[in-house]
Amino acid sequence: MAFIDEWNNDSAYVEVKTSGSTGEPKRMLVEKRRMLNSARITCDFLGLKPGDTALLCMSTDYIAGKMMVVRSIERGLRLIEVEPCGHPLADNYQLSTINYQLNFAAMVPMQVYNSLQVPEEKERLMAIRHLIIGGGAIDEAMEAELRTFPHAVWSTYGMTETLSHIALRRISGPEASEWYTPFATVKLSTTDEGCLVIDAPEVCAQRLTTNDIVELKPDGRFRIRGRKDNVICSGGIKIQIEEVEQTLKKYMRVPYIISKRKDEKFGEIVVLLTEGDTAEAQTICEQVLPKYHQPKVYLHVNQIPLTETGKPARKKAEELARK
Repeated sequence: MAFIDEWNNDSAYVEVKTSGSTGEPKRMLVEKRRMLNSARITCDFLGLKPGDTALLCMSTDYIAGKMMVVRSIERGLRLIEVEPCGHPLADNYQLSTINYQLNFAAMVPMQVYNSLQVPEEKERLMAIRHLIIGGGAIDEAMEAELRTFPHAVWSTYGMTETLSHIALRRISGPEASEWYTPFATVKLSTTDEGCLVIDAPEVCAQRLTTNDIVELKPDGRFRIRGRKDNVICSGGIKIQIEEVEQTLKKYMRVPYIISKRKDEKFGEIVVLLTEGDTAEAQTICEQVLPKYHQPKVYLHVNQIPLTETGKPARKKAEELARK
């Protein structure tokens, strides 16, 4: 593994790539000691012990994959590596050697979704003692299914700059919640616009102001409403893109994305891009969305733009909406 060579060299830093969900992916240097701090905090929170088995099924080009390796190093976990793919729990030699008794795994929503569709893979997924899911939004239907799992399933909140997650939200069992709980070493606040501000000195040298608009409780727990740069200001009305997309999820049968374009009259207008029929999309929107949330433009595209990690590529969608 190339990352192991990089980790063991004389440099105090590791190069990582951002996901590119809000633009082009960037490369940045992060401190190894802060990566170790992040690994220790997560392992302590989840109660992981030396000798526990952990599954690496994501690319080490990105922070999520790198941090699985670092957690294994910091805590002495037995790391099981499989090729990054859509079905990480399919039959293979590495997993058969441990009889699928995994203590810890990290996946993106697409990998979890695929695993739920195959009975044998779903059984193995249910056996994981701690499953953390990050890198994208978790669908309501999938979350409802995960709520019945016997072990701990978590949604993560974080980014490359915070060396993976700084907060977790329980999805499974009676402790399931829509609120994220930050680690004890993390202090949170908000800007005047409601954007989350992260102060996590053990993993990030600078205070970080995010573009995530949140509702923050006095005890530090928070839930996400959407991103600041995903707000459409149309005729004086502020429309959160994620909230519109969430409303449409139950009705749209084909991939779609909400975007925007400048408009002389309204300032900005809502644009819907879909891989399906635009007339059908318009009918759905007129039936289920408030009038001021309804798109004024419907565009057919061959493929909804996504980043390398499967997130909506918002900037590319805006470019298509302008054209």
